[in-house]
Amino acid sequence: MIEGCYTDLLALVEDKSTKIIFMKLPVEVCISSAKAWPWEPHKYESKQAQDENLEMLIGWIGQYTEREDTFSYSYYQKFYDNFSGQKRVVTRNQNYI
Repeated sequence: MIEGCYTDLLALVEDKSTKIIFMKLPVEVCISSAKAWPWEPHKYESKQAQDENLEMLIGWIGQYTEREDTFSYSYYQKFYDNFSGQKRVVTRNQNYI
């Protein structure tokens, strides 16, 4: 599943993968999700500490289609296009398990 993962890490398991799912959600949905994200106590001392990074995170998410890094849309799309196994694109945020 391609969603918030380093593309270079995906490449490490590509030859062991038979299927990939590309979560190609609108940036606005990703921003809404970030705003509603529950506290991650394994990363932050408090919910307030987590929320102090929210503005930076929203800006970073907003640049998703413009960036050229391992977290960018262009890298995910290239990985998806080059994958030789079974592929699926998800365009809505639902439970797909």
